[in-house]
Amino acid sequence: MTTAREIMTPDATCVGESETVATAAQKMAELKVGSLPICGNDNRLKGMLTDRDIVVKVLAKGRDPQQVKAGELGQGKPVTIGADDDAEEILKTMGSHQVRRLPVIDGHDLVGIVAVADVARALPDKPVGALLDAISDS
Repeated sequence: MTTAREIMTPDATCVGESETVATAAQKMAELKVGSLPICGNDNRLKGMLTDRDIVVKVLAKGRDPQQVKAGELGQGKPVTIGADDDAEEILKTMGSHQVRRLPVIDGHDLVGIVAVADVARALPDKPVGALLDAISDS
């Protein structure tokens, strides 16, 4: 069965937990992505930051994106997938947590990101359709 390591986008770019949300937004624009992993000074994953987080938790509340640190927006334990976990586990994790992207870790190291599009390219239509239904319920 296909593993996360085989279908992920390797070398995910992080935003540091002490970097500003403005810096994160600039990185997102340069990379043409809507989310970035938040990495700590200890090189461990601290969460995920989305463009929606920036709009809802910073801009809409009148907070200054030049002052708010990315680490302030990473909440709780990040949902991840192991590099050697199979596609079925990826689907189950994405569906149960209603997320479209998962950081891929090997031990404690971030090694990539797997997105719905990656899963869609690697698997038959039926499981992907069920996943899209699951993550679109919110």
